[in-house]
Amino acid sequence: MERTAQDAQHWNNIAAEWIAWARAPNHDAFWAYRDAFRAFVGPGATRTLDVGCGEGRVSRELKSLGYQVTACDAVPAMLAAAQEAGSADEYVQAPVTQLPFADAAFERVVAYNMLMDVEDVPAALKEIRRVMRRGGELVVSVVHPFSDRGRFEGDGAEPPFVVRGGYFGRERFEGTEERDGLTMHFAGWSLPLETYATALADAGFAITAIREPQPSPAPEFARMGRWARVPLFLWLKARALD
Repeated sequence: MERTAQDAQHWNNIAAEWIAWARAPNHDAFWAYRDAFRAFVGPGATRTLDVGCGEGRVSRELKSLGYQVTACDAVPAMLAAAQEAGSADEYVQAPVTQLPFADAAFERVVAYNMLMDVEDVPAALKEIRRVMRRGGELVVSVVHPFSDRGRFEGDGAEPPFVVRGGYFGRERFEGTEERDGLTMHFAGWSLPLETYATALADAGFAITAIREPQPSPAPEFARMGRWARVPLFLWLKARALD
């Protein structure tokens, strides 16, 4: 997961928390959306960069789909965990704004839930575009900008979702979650959809697909049922232009 300044220090500090949190089976939201994300990406065999790979779970999914995967992260402990798990074909430590790859090195780049943790999203997307071939595909997942600005209030199957502040603008978020004996300290940035779309266009991308996925209805993900009413994630595909 790519970070700069205070974000880099935060993710260095909580790397062990995240590795435990992410690797607990069916523990966080990733698992309830995993099959849908695999279908959204689809199988392939191209050289693919998983930028901000964290402990490597998305790299492992990409590799199982057939891709030749390079896992890249700025946090040494994250990259080490990814490598120990055999997550990819290649491992590179670097921030997303300074990728040590040649121009047009990749046909596909996946940025899964890491742009929310980047201080300079336009610079990150321009660097991602630099290392992509013309016509290549960028796959992005972010926490949905709308869900980021509100909260479910109350328990039960259908509590109201309330937005008390504004939607527009850039906001810092920090929070702690505890579940099943694990604790995770989150921190990053909340941006409206237009900010992402503008940054993609300015970097030389054209959005080709948008998805607001719903969680799996499987019984083990029953606690995620409320997110069938409000989208938790936003998924995008974007084509690299001239």
